[in-house]
Amino acid sequence: MAIENGDFVKIEFTGKVEETGDVFDTTNQDVAEEAGIYNKEKNYGPIPIVVGGKHLLPAIDEAVLGMEVGDNKKVTVDPENGFGHRDSSLVQLIPMKEFKKQGMTPYPGMKITAEGQTGKILTVNGGRVKVDFNHELAGKTLDYDLTISEVIDDDTEKVKSMINLHYAYPNMDLDKTEVEFDEDTIKIKLDEITHFDQKSYMDITFARYRISKDLYENMPYDKVQFVDEFEKRAEEESEETEENTESEE
Repeated sequence: MAIENGDFVKIEFTGKVEETGDVFDTTNQDVAEEAGIYNKEKNYGPIPIVVGGKHLLPAIDEAVLGMEVGDNKKVTVDPENGFGHRDSSLVQLIPMKEFKKQGMTPYPGMKITAEGQTGKILTVNGGRVKVDFNHELAGKTLDYDLTISEVIDDDTEKVKSMINLHYAYPNMDLDKTEVEFDEDTIKIKLDEITHFDQKSYMDITFARYRISKDLYENMPYDKVQFVDEFEKRAEEESEETEENTESEE
């Protein structure tokens, strides 16, 4: 069946810079290792998306339309439809003293964030540091190799796919995530390990918002609830009993 907007699918892809052939992103671990871009924090394998959900570049969303499971397609994305053209005004000279104030020692290749923008240090020359705040892929033509590995039809699996996409918590077991559907509401109880997530409150809240938005915009439900539940364990009850016994003695 041909894929349409709003479908939940899993795709595999490898993206290369057309001018150099360098791989900049991939869902294949072997390809990542060979290209020298392997990231141990990343989960490799087919990634879930909602077609038209702005999870990937619009050109990729458009390319996926009409494809079927097992189909492969090569897509070329020009800068205008990719990460934009380079803007010379985004290459800035920053006084070294600004870095010293933050206790930082800048060096070429270092990534920094300033006023919500991520930049890469190009040069360090005396009292000035040249930083490029353009996206690393700005001005480049990109070649993608796409394969559709699965179309997700089951509602519970659709919910779990968006959790997998947006809530990348190490060691989270999606099989321990409970999903219930109640009239117009989806209720989600995440794997208990996520209660100990070290991300900031804002990061967790934003991840839950993105999950919710993808679900209520593409499934016949109006609300998404996250249920946080803490249950006393047997070992905790045993510890309390031991403490009470010691206090009585």
